[in-house]
Amino acid sequence: MRQLSSLLQGLARLMAGKERKEEDPQGTVLRMSGTLRGEGSGTLAAVWSRRGEKGTNQDCSVVWEGFGCQDDTVFCGIFDGHGQWGHYVSKAVRDSLPSSLLCRWQEAVALASLIDGEKKLGDCQFDLWRQSYLAAAAAVDEELRRSRRLDAVNSGSTALSIVKKGNMMVIANVGDSRAVLGTTSDDGSIAAVQLTVDFKPNLPQEKARIVQCKGRVHCHEDEPGVHRVWLPDREAPGLAMSRAFGDYCVKDYGVISAPEVTQRKITARDQFVILATDGVRDKFLLSMVVPFLCALPHHLMDVEKWGQVWDVVTNEEAVQIVADTPEREKAAKRLVQCAVRAWRRKRRGYAVDDCSAICLFLHHSPLS
Repeated sequence: MRQLSSLLQGLARLMAGKERKEEDPQGTVLRMSGTLRGEGSGTLAAVWSRRGEKGTNQDCSVVWEGFGCQDDTVFCGIFDGHGQWGHYVSKAVRDSLPSSLLCRWQEAVALASLIDGEKKLGDCQFDLWRQSYLAAAAAVDEELRRSRRLDAVNSGSTALSIVKKGNMMVIANVGDSRAVLGTTSDDGSIAAVQLTVDFKPNLPQEKARIVQCKGRVHCHEDEPGVHRVWLPDREAPGLAMSRAFGDYCVKDYGVISAPEVTQRKITARDQFVILATDGVRDKFLLSMVVPFLCALPHHLMDVEKWGQVWDVVTNEEAVQIVADTPEREKAAKRLVQCAVRAWRRKRRGYAVDDCSAICLFLHHSPLS
């Protein structure tokens, strides 16, 4: 069977490729700000991360061209740590999730090929990716829990990633980072399509799960409008998202690491995808919260993220910034710079946090 044979050959090349990657770190994997052009996938990824004014950059990212040694496949992921050891947690998830996902996907494809044959395999590609993502996320979270090197009890990370294979894109989201598609509308202008949900604790299905598990969801008296997850018997930890890797102090109380996995068929109109940290705050909510920031307890200031891309840039503004950037290699840097300038203009006196973005251009041809 051609699919199974190709898969096994790809696995063999992957094992050999690990050695080549050590000899040539730039290879096909990008783990820092920069660009990576995918000849096989027909993509170009621009990545930029800026450390905030609070210390260590807790954001990190990865772009893997030729994912699974498949020439037409690229993996992109962005990870936003929080808590005292969030920078370690985000890097651990970044380093473990892609390979764990790949291993489970290859196993799933091989098994499906043996059971259903080549013809039916194409019909269940998304189901295989979804099952693989769920299994990989569970394995990575359990690995973090058992780790003796990391203390992820009160620290954690989001994980937003996409796999583009041919004209299919699979999106998986844990936390409140966001993916937005820039696509050409009928009148030729660029339009924004949000691909993910910001998993905040006050979303009805998220709150219901947390409450059912005896966790609590409410706003601190000093933060009207900012919903957080609290333990049943005390005002801690105040987690501002409902899904995350790590954060084991609330894992028994409804916070989960299972991603929401969706798919989109890429068309000629779809130009690029933006992956960036944090969710857009409602303008009314921000106007209510900012005056109270100076009075916040220290532990709440440490948990809540301020100054990231979606805090001050809307979906529509973000895609327009990227589309208007003459050199696509500089698109992510320009988006981050625009977000930082917007924050300093709109929120004077408050420290800018880590700010990171990946712009994955879906076609080699210039934007029209």
